[in-house]
Amino acid sequence: MTQRVFVTRKIPQKGLDLITDLFKVSVWPSEFPPNKGEIVEGGGDCEGIITLLSDPIDAELIARLPNLVVIAQYAVGYDNIDINEATRRGIMVTNTPGVLTETTADLTWSLIMASARRVVEADRYVREGRWNVAWGPELLLGSDIYGATLGVIGMGRIGQAVVRRAQGFNMQVLYHTRSHNEDIAKLESIVPAKSASLDKLLSESDIVSLHVPLNSQTHELIGRRELEIMKKGSILVNTSRGQVIDQDALFDALSSGHLGGAGLDVFREEPLPRDSPLLGLQNVVLLPHIGSASRQTRTTMAIMCAKNLISALHGEKPPNIVNPEVL
Repeated sequence: MTQRVFVTRKIPQKGLDLITDLFKVSVWPSEFPPNKGEIVEGGGDCEGIITLLSDPIDAELIARLPNLVVIAQYAVGYDNIDINEATRRGIMVTNTPGVLTETTADLTWSLIMASARRVVEADRYVREGRWNVAWGPELLLGSDIYGATLGVIGMGRIGQAVVRRAQGFNMQVLYHTRSHNEDIAKLESIVPAKSASLDKLLSESDIVSLHVPLNSQTHELIGRRELEIMKKGSILVNTSRGQVIDQDALFDALSSGHLGGAGLDVFREEPLPRDSPLLGLQNVVLLPHIGSASRQTRTTMAIMCAKNLISALHGEKPPNIVNPEVL
């Protein structure tokens, strides 16, 4: 009997082609994510499901998918999935690590440069017809990146990739991480990067970039106290998870002028509500969670996700299994 797979959003075609040749596949037709009831309706009799970060795969939902063998996450992170419950029920969970490292690091640097040099604000200035003088000595003054101090919180693959790029800007780098490893040691021999306590990093960095997973230790890691420690006029960039920052405290730090700017690709609630006070600030760059959004990366993610799913449904160990103890 042909195994069945439910895909909660259309992923790039090369990934879909790999699984439609092998399984009976149904794809959620809307760009808006399915709710729990719709996931159960689409995947209730399926052996495999491909999910996104916006899908709430909690214990209650998993219990309503009795035939499930594998949850193949189309993302690196998987904090939307109850891993313990999946493991308890013998369900494999996979993800797509590594593939989006360089793409997300590129976007981080886009936010650093756009925030420091007020690029988005300047673009609006021109488009709105406010550019009336050809050149002004104090027009839209920003902050230098070259020679500045960059603070990186979280030194996984993406954090390290961001640090490597700092070389070209002759930056001093401070980093804060829970554990050191051989890769970080190698990086220190190439880039002038030094380990620092969180408070030291925040107080001495001109630009702070967040690259930590979301868990109980990192929830609102950057709160009101941490924002007050940051240098006046400094910039905060977040391409990790929105809940890592106390968003209300961030608004206050930006609106008061204590922070010079922020570049955000992730938010406490996504999509960002239309009444969010952040939308009224000029000194913040807001992006719709596009850290991995290059054609090449998203296609590679789809292929990796499909291969994880195929291996699991063929009774093999997937290349990127999150809970190997289930085997």
